[in-house]
Amino acid sequence: MGSYCFGIDVGGTTVKCGLFLTDGTLVEKWEIPTRTENQGEAILPDVADTINAKIAEKGIAKEAVKGVGIGVPGPVNGKGEVLCAVNLFWGFTPAAKILSELTGLPAMAGNDANVAALGETWKGAAEGSKDVIMVTLGTGVGGGIIINGKIISGHHGAGGEIGHAAMNHQETEACNCGNKGCLEQYTSATGIVRVALQELASGSEDSVLRAVEKVTAKDVLDAYKAGDAVAERIMEKVGDTLGGALAVFSCVVDPETIVIGGGVSKAGQPLIDCIRKYYEKYAFSPCKDTPIVTAKLGNDAGIYGAARLVLQDA
Repeated sequence: MGSYCFGIDVGGTTVKCGLFLTDGTLVEKWEIPTRTENQGEAILPDVADTINAKIAEKGIAKEAVKGVGIGVPGPVNGKGEVLCAVNLFWGFTPAAKILSELTGLPAMAGNDANVAALGETWKGAAEGSKDVIMVTLGTGVGGGIIINGKIISGHHGAGGEIGHAAMNHQETEACNCGNKGCLEQYTSATGIVRVALQELASGSEDSVLRAVEKVTAKDVLDAYKAGDAVAERIMEKVGDTLGGALAVFSCVVDPETIVIGGGVSKAGQPLIDCIRKYYEKYAFSPCKDTPIVTAKLGNDAGIYGAARLVLQDA
């Protein structure tokens, strides 16, 4: 069995790469640009080239490499086939098969949010847990569900797509996915701004947010932490929606740990406390005490989780 493995996290602008020992020690990390022109045809060859170059640079024998795992922004089925990846301009792409052919190494692929959840479960905030729900609050809302240490990707590769759970059946505006009332519309960075603008428009109460020309999620969270009454109302709505969603998922998954990641999670404990209050209100009684924690690995969660993909059968 090899003593090294690679973890690759493909984003819309950069590909994050990590060389790991199989015990999870990160040996080195680096980035290459994501070349999305011509339907992203250069992305996987570029990844293969950087892996092969790193193996040569380090003088590692191919037999000493267990394999390469890759996380991709789109649904991925159990065979490592990407059904589509809009931000990479990919249609159907058998990513694991192509990467394996180009590197001569075993390869596995997974959805980027699922892979990040696996990373946090392996070496991050949920280390030691086997059953985990992770929610990433960024421009959108991603999610990953880990059961008994394995990603639940589901039949269509859409397992763990928490951001597109319908939380408000009265919503009139459409989500980017085409449906209405998705969790993402209220609890992503853009969703928090949307809730904030609605709240600010509905009253005239004094708030520091009224002096901000273009409100961001960080502005809302900073005002919330400073005790601004309007920001408190905004975040109570966000906490109610997200806490309620997590309570629903906990009935299905019964996680040992819930992890909150993404840029919004930088708000830290005040955000966690707000989510927790509503989670406890709505959760089924055996699940009420489930810890809700902030992700630890940050932007490295994807490379850790991708590396873990190829070690799972070890």
